[in-house]
Amino acid sequence: MKKVFVSGCYDLLHSGHVEFFRQAAQYGDLYVGIGSDNTILHYKHHKTIYSEQERLFMVKSIRYVKDAFINQGDGILDFLPTLDFLKPDILVVNSDGGSDAKRKVCEERGMEYIVLDRIPHDGLAARSSTELKKTECLLPTRLDLAGTWIDQPYVSQYAPGWALTISLEPTFEIRERCGLSTSTRNVIKRIWPYQLPNMDPETLARLVFCFENHPEREDGIISGAQDAIGICVPGLCRHFYDNHFWPERIETCEDERVLTWLENHLVMIPMEPRKPGCSVVEGQDITEEKVKALATAADNCWEAVLRTDLPAFAAAYKASFEAQTAMFPAMIQGCVQDYIDRYSPLEDVLAWKMPGAGGGGYLACVVTDAEKFCSEHPEAIALHIRRSGM
Repeated sequence: MKKVFVSGCYDLLHSGHVEFFRQAAQYGDLYVGIGSDNTILHYKHHKTIYSEQERLFMVKSIRYVKDAFINQGDGILDFLPTLDFLKPDILVVNSDGGSDAKRKVCEERGMEYIVLDRIPHDGLAARSSTELKKTECLLPTRLDLAGTWIDQPYVSQYAPGWALTISLEPTFEIRERCGLSTSTRNVIKRIWPYQLPNMDPETLARLVFCFENHPEREDGIISGAQDAIGICVPGLCRHFYDNHFWPERIETCEDERVLTWLENHLVMIPMEPRKPGCSVVEGQDITEEKVKALATAADNCWEAVLRTDLPAFAAAYKASFEAQTAMFPAMIQGCVQDYIDRYSPLEDVLAWKMPGAGGGGYLACVVTDAEKFCSEHPEAIALHIRRSGM
């Protein structure tokens, strides 16, 4: 039986890789060289999603593969040391992975050089790592439930309080300038383009907050910590602010009963994005009384959610939004009031607010039955809260 060799990174292992292995294995026993973490970092200028040992384990587990190795070389021909100890008969590449340099390597070693077209397995969509990286971003986003704006010291200086957030799976199109913390999410993409690293969520949130709010940030605006925390900390989370940018305390709830209950009573309605140049802080009127109302609503919201008390949750949710708009009336501008007027009279809509700073984006509603509401209103978006380990 001839020895067949292929090489690649396999950092986003997908059905296209498996089909490539299947086709290559038709020429003999298949051996796979895998790019090392160090090679990918220096050649492709990004860290791997999965470590080299994880990738080695996954590739070895595929039934078409006889054995696999971590390539010890570097650059585009990092597999040369693997070739020289394995001494395969055939090198197989896909149609966009071939090169004159690889063909020359085969000629020098008396190896056959075979180029395969990218053909998906019957019934499956065509896959490539490049396209997946463009379209299959798994970074979560966040929905702020209550108390937000308190994460800005110019608000919490009047009274301390909690901000409540939930981390959301990206099961829907996350549009820009729509109040779902896309600016912070885009900052995260610059470090981890596809998914969050496996590390302590609070430490991760602090890293993101510091990276986004670096000393030389040109606009001089400090993004609220609730954005980074809401994205990075799974489940339901509340964070306590007292005249500082970073919260004094962070508490979480990952009780499956509570998270499922929230998913059963929250939906989002897409609106027009916030228009360029829109400023929701113009005309602000921040007073101690209004900030205390915001803080009280957040307290009530947390307690209602933990009790799974729908009427109390809806009342606190609505009270938090009313406290926000009392301080920042420009949150309701553009198309926002039209959407509130359209959906608030519906019998199964119990409360509403806008994620983020407002001015457009989404109308986030508390409803009696999210599944039923989405079936009757196809524009509505069901939400999936991110759990630990996702």
